[in-house]
Amino acid sequence: MTFTHQALLFARDQRFRSVAGGRLRAAVASGRPAVLAVAPHRSALLLDSLPPVVARSVQVMDRETLYDAPGRMLAALHRTALTHAPSRVTVVAEPPPVRGPAPAAQEWQRLEAVLATALEDTALDLLCVHDTRTLDPGTLAAVHATHPVLIGEHGAAANHAYLGPAAHSQRPAVPEPLPVAGAVHRAEIGQSLPRLRRDLTDLGAALRLPAAQVDGLVVAVNELAANVLEHGAGKGGVALWRSHDRWVCEVFDEAGLLTDPLAGYRPADGVRPRGYGLWITRQTCDYVEICGDADGTLVRLHFLDRAEDPPARAAERLTP
Repeated sequence: MTFTHQALLFARDQRFRSVAGGRLRAAVASGRPAVLAVAPHRSALLLDSLPPVVARSVQVMDRETLYDAPGRMLAALHRTALTHAPSRVTVVAEPPPVRGPAPAAQEWQRLEAVLATALEDTALDLLCVHDTRTLDPGTLAAVHATHPVLIGEHGAAANHAYLGPAAHSQRPAVPEPLPVAGAVHRAEIGQSLPRLRRDLTDLGAALRLPAAQVDGLVVAVNELAANVLEHGAGKGGVALWRSHDRWVCEVFDEAGLLTDPLAGYRPADGVRPRGYGLWITRQTCDYVEICGDADGTLVRLHFLDRAEDPPARAAERLTP
């Protein structure tokens, strides 16, 4: 029951249909679940090229839903593997272009890099497809660095440019700069988590944040504050402020003990108190940055603006 993570780089639509279609046909022929999450026009062309019995058996989902946020995508893949266990699941997915300022590109690269270890015990085959006609040099380099196997003209082969999680394991001292628009709202992390939750709920209501965003803020900060009290310095602070397309919340721990910027992604984290809280936090927020040094740890949470309530979690969309 080993997870596989492969990339197909293609410059011709026929090449995409041949490889991706072959994966889906093989899965359906073996009675295994098959999921397709690519650009709409590409999905339609691929399904039209498949035998009707195969096309009807493929579960099609919106790729924007699957790639909603790094932590939520990882949870979705975990959940779909568990839902269909013990069957092996085939997923063909096309990452959408990364939009927005830092840390968007870096956080998606971190997720791709850690998938091989985060999902290593799941019976799931993930094929990431990339149209090289639309990739900039930086994105192309990131694909090579984060996928252990590439699909070439002669089939799958080990990717010697793969760097793995180690390339993203160094904790930065400070987060990427973002403009601050308006006041910075602060709260202290003391011994009363219920009081902190009430204060954040009241603050969210005063700022007229959407209800779902307030809920996410309270859950995420509560998990991080619990880590500060149980595993960190026992005290710290919370700062909430507005940037141009998001709300940003920073949780500071006066101890610098959280050193892994990939914490909350790894499978073992689910059984450790600190990692479990970060696992929840990564699903609640759009992006999570872990920074700091020996003088303290800063976890920055990003809540992106949405036209409406956040879409149904990809984990729910992937289940029957």
